[in-house]
Amino acid sequence: MSAENQQDPETQQEPQAQQEPQSPEEIRADIEETRAELGDTVEALSEKADVKKQAQQKADEVKAQAQAKATELGEQAKQNQTPLTAGAGAVLALLLLILILRRRKS
Repeated sequence: MSAENQQDPETQQEPQAQQEPQSPEEIRADIEETRAELGDTVEALSEKADVKKQAQQKADEVKAQAQAKATELGEQAKQNQTPLTAGAGAVLALLLLILILRRRKS
């Protein structure tokens, strides 16, 4: 057992011989509580063991982050169109220059 799973000796229950006798109702309640805890533990272990589900969750998370970033960049481009227009103009001018130079060589 790891140190994380070990309980402090003061918080551990006393052995059955030193405890007061329990009524059948108390025993049943303890059993039901233990079953519920066991069910929660099994469910948590199942979640950790489901690699396909974890991969899907991570993919969904990354996809959502990418969509948020794309939206943010789109908004920035709409707000600041001057550099985008200037860049497009520069590319167009460069293409025209290349076409003119190729025609002169021919």
